[in-house]
Amino acid sequence: MQSQGKSGEGQKGTSCREALKQWEENTGEKAVEAKEIKLIGIQPPIEKLDSSIQTLANCEKLSLSTNTIEKLSHLNNLRCLKILSLGRNNIKNFTGLEVLADTLEQLWISYNFVEKMKGIGVLKKLRVLYMSNNLVKDWVEFLKLLEVTTLEELNFVGNPLEEKHSADGNWRTEVERKLTLLKNHEIIDFEVLEEIEALDFEALDIEALEAPEALEALDFEALEAHETR
Repeated sequence: MQSQGKSGEGQKGTSCREALKQWEENTGEKAVEAKEIKLIGIQPPIEKLDSSIQTLANCEKLSLSTNTIEKLSHLNNLRCLKILSLGRNNIKNFTGLEVLADTLEQLWISYNFVEKMKGIGVLKKLRVLYMSNNLVKDWVEFLKLLEVTTLEELNFVGNPLEEKHSADGNWRTEVERKLTLLKNHEIIDFEVLEEIEALDFEALDIEALEAPEALEALDFEALEAHETR
């Protein structure tokens, strides 16, 4: 797996402050009042979170997918945040998410570089975890999901651990056996995500590719058009 590309040589990445200003100009809304904000695929990409993120106290869904963010910070004032979309960045761990422990219900973090699951257990309201195509490779890390007793939906496709056991033919049975302590869980294996992985996503809503239920909102005629390019 390759990291998301940095800004071009000599080109400065877009700051969160600049991205939020552009979002306000495009939507006519005030970021400090908005419940949903999408900063997806910004060009040049957002490389790091800054203090302007702390102004989003009313935000319930924040989408930051398809940038080059490496570390999670400045999230401590997002007291209403329920859904955080971080797919297709360069994130390596869950450090920084602990400040969202009391509110975060859904974490979309597919196509990153997470290998260790340390810190996932502090998210005591987490129901949905989409983290396909990361770097988790052993059961010791995977079983830290047992700390998340509220977990209902899990997408783990494309991690080395899943790929090995899927090849052996026992992934689903092993996960169901190991996660029996959870009140409810659904192992999501969406082949369509793999089928559209090779497409050119620039003209599509990238966020829809991070969360399976969001695929319903995609225009599949557009997908077919991209496939024939």
